[in-house]
Amino acid sequence: MEVEVALTKQAVMVERFATVLDAIALMKEFGVRALLVEPCHANDPYCIVTEADIVYKVTAFARDPNTVRVYEIMSPLA
Repeated sequence: MEVEVALTKQAVMVERFATVLDAIALMKEFGVRALLVEPCHANDPYCIVTEADIVYKVTAFARDPNTVRVYEIMSPLA
């Protein structure tokens, strides 16, 4: 059986030094639930930050999304 997959959303990238509040704004703007995190150097892995990361690593601990940086809560993709 052949399965065809259609991508309906584009990948949106955020800088690792952006604030979580900036990441939330991007998620809202593009209607996505996760963002790719730009690597700093050519040999750095790509990472991801998701809504769940924000909820469980920022909101649950009453951390300020205005001061927490994306690199503090992101996860590697590989």
